[in-house]
Parts: sequence; structure tokens; C-alpha cells
Amino acid sequence: MLSPSACATRSAYSWQKAGWKMDAIGESLAERIVLVRGRIAAAAERAGRGPDEVTLVAVTKRISPEVVSAAHTAGLTTFGENRVQEAQSKRAVLDLPGVRWELVGHLQTNKVAAALVSFDRIHSVDNVRLALALESRAGAQGQVMPILLEVNVAGEASKTGFSPAELPDAARAILALSHVQIEGLMTVAPMAANPDDVRPIFARLRGLRDLLRREAPTPLGADGGWRELSMGMTDDFEVAIEEGATLVRIGRAIFGERPPTGV
Repeated sequence: MLSPSACATRSAYSWQKAGWKMDAIGESLAERIVLVRGRIAAAAERAGRGPDEVTLVAVTKRISPEVVSAAHTAGLTTFGENRVQEAQSKRAVLDLPGVRWELVGHLQTNKVAAALVSFDRIHSVDNVRLALALESRAGAQGQVMPILLEVNVAGEASKTGFSPAELPDAARAILALSHVQIEGLMTVAPMAANPDDVRPIFARLRGLRDLLRREAPTPLGADGGWRELSMGMTDDFEVAIEEGATLVRIGRAIFGERPPTGV
């Protein structure tokens, strides 16, 4: 639900201004969530996995607090944001019990302090310098932040992330830190008309996870840790699940097309 302080700021997030109709709230939103969960379950079954092995992260970039609240009412409990400032604004007006907020977008080092108090996990640690900044600030606050290491599997110049070649050494360096806890890997696949075209990207991330379990095991789990694979979005999440995804980051399939920036 919206907190009592929401009245002062809700106009900035008005779903009417953002182009949302009433049928996006309530029943139709719940129907979309049911459909997405059904697709997740079917993909998991094809891979011989259970649907409970995959966490749905609902990406709420440019989605109003009213709609986020409705999604929570419909059963969603894990929300992903791309920007620290947007998460701060939403959390200031929302009071949603049992919710996790996860950062799925790029994090600048000058936003580290705010990220540590705004998120329960960071998917996008893409360089050792950022990990050290998180370590320093989290240590000062007596906090341990769960993180994923972002890997630029396809080597796209437009994307950030560790290269597969540098990942093992970077992972060992970050594992030596005390106030960040590596839980797994994340990647963003290239755009593709056919989701099967990016299947090798997801398979490669899974292979890198298996390599790290042998060469840079974490204390989390007898199998060497690295249990989380954050991969797959609206256009390709079913293929990602078939290749081992444990976290899928889905926005458009739940909320529809986002309103334009500045609306």
C-alpha cells in the first residue's frame, strides 16, 4: 500500500499521467502475472527443474508506485530497479510488507552509499573498483551486501561487465572482501529476434558459474556456491530458464510497454 506520506509526492508518479488505464490495475495485472508464472513453470519443467527454483524479479523502471502496489497485492514480492534515485523515490511512498528491492541496472561508485540503504541485493557489480567501494562503505556501516557479478558474455561494447577471461581473477579478489557476499552471476543478452539465438550466451554464463565453483568457490553451499544466475528478460526468459537461470528480470510482460521518459 501507499504510505501516509504518499499524498505529497504521488502526483509525480500519477498513473494517469503515465498513460495507465484502470484495467492495468487489479485484475488485468494479476492476469499477466499468472501468465508469466505459467511460462516460468513450463520452461522449468522442460529443463527438469521446479518453478520454485526460479525467482521472478519484476522490473519496475518508470512504473508508478500505484502500479507497484497493485503488483504486490497480486502476489509479487521481488522488485528490480535500474536506478538508485527511482528506488529511493518509490520506497519513500510505499509500505509493502515482505518485499525485496534489487538493483538490476548499472551502479556508479558515487551512488554506492544510497544503494546500500535502498536495495537488498545488487545484480550489477561490473568491476573490482565498484566492489571495493561497496566493501568500504558497507564495512563502515557494519553491513554485508549480497551481490552478483555482471559478465559481458557477448563482449558488446555498449554493455558493462567483466569479460569471461578476467572473471576468475576478479572473482577471487572480490571473494577476499568481508562486506560484500557474492551469490552468483548476471548477464544481459544481446537483442535477438529469435530467443534461441541467445541460448549460447546463457549456456556460457552457466559454464562460467561451474568454472568458478571449481576455481573460486564461495562459502555459500557445499557445491561451491555461485548459486544465482540472473539472466533472461521479457523476450528471452524461457530460454534462460532452460539454461539454468535462477533469477529472471521481467518488466514488459507484466506491466506492458513503459511510458516514455519524462511523461
